[in-house]
Amino acid sequence: MEDAAILRPENGAPLVFTVDFITPVVDRAEDFGAIAAANSLSDVYAMGAEPQVALAICGFPDEELPSEVLRRIFQGGRDKAAEAGCAVVGGHTVLDPELKYGLCVIGSLDSNRALTQNAAKPGDRLVLTKPLGFGIASQAIKQERLGEADLGRVVEAMSALNRGARDAALAAGARAATDVTGFGLLGHLHNMMLSSGVAARVQVGAVPVFDFARPLAAAGLVPGGSAKNLAYVEAHTRFAASLDETDRSILADPQTSGGLLLSVPAESEGQLLAELEARGTWARSVIGEVIAGQPGSIEVEAGGRS
Repeated sequence: MEDAAILRPENGAPLVFTVDFITPVVDRAEDFGAIAAANSLSDVYAMGAEPQVALAICGFPDEELPSEVLRRIFQGGRDKAAEAGCAVVGGHTVLDPELKYGLCVIGSLDSNRALTQNAAKPGDRLVLTKPLGFGIASQAIKQERLGEADLGRVVEAMSALNRGARDAALAAGARAATDVTGFGLLGHLHNMMLSSGVAARVQVGAVPVFDFARPLAAAGLVPGGSAKNLAYVEAHTRFAASLDETDRSILADPQTSGGLLLSVPAESEGQLLAELEARGTWARSVIGEVIAGQPGSIEVEAGGRS
């Protein structure tokens, strides 16, 4: 299944459309709106498309929160969408005991430059463009155990658009792409490899991870979604014996507005890394490679550690 649907009219360019929404992962209303918008826009970027227009969707507990909070969430979302060149032209809000917000997004697509999940080939390099640890950070925020400096970095990273990663992928001729969100790195990698009919080998030490994530995960600040993600992929994944539960939890950490996972021909690896660096993505890490094997299967090795 692709990250977004593609509509191909008889006349005119293809359109990409998607919908996504999340519950709060940070306390500040404007930051929540911006992160939720970036998360929604990410599916369009993962397809190689350009966001054009969006509708906001929101569930709001009006008996628990003042309407000013709703205004600030919407403002954060509109500002982030505007940064992407995407107009929020309306939407719908319903009363809901649990706060949630996101966007329905339509984007334009050059069919000759589309990124899909089903085109990875053996020998391709796998590249990740944001570090892991957003789910762990959200748990720490809820328990007030994330320092101000780390909180600032996490908010900035989750709010960052994947536009630069998309542009770099297209410029370097990446074959396949997906964004890493709720299913964690392993879940999204499994789906991409399954769609492409290939397997993957990953080196844990090469995977970018926020500095705070491992000690917090080792201390038990692991979201419930991590266990569900591991249960989803464990039948398809072989872990090196030296990898502990913390390693596995981080690889399955559910991300919010995570980076793009790209499959690029080996001969284009250097160009992709240079393109990502030029665009200032949060990470540009070669985490493994595509191999021949049981479609969707993953080998996780301990290599790459410094």
